[in-house]
Amino acid sequence: MFLVVPDPAHGLVAAPQSPEDRTPVTEQSLTARGFAWNGEIEAYTRSAEFDPAAVDHTVSMLRALGHYVFFSYTPPQS
Repeated sequence: MFLVVPDPAHGLVAAPQSPEDRTPVTEQSLTARGFAWNGEIEAYTRSAEFDPAAVDHTVSMLRALGHYVFFSYTPPQS
């Protein structure tokens, strides 16, 4: 299972629930889309994107790989 959310401090975040969610195919797919593993928060991150389409695209990709995915999108406060 993954949680996908935009985060002001880390950008677009795709956080696995457990290490078993970090399959080689999932890692390759996320890396190919510009994500990098951030051990500090134990999640994949990509530069700041506060676009619902970026969240939807990541959710769709993870679901296509067989993961259950929860997601949220809240625009940043100005």
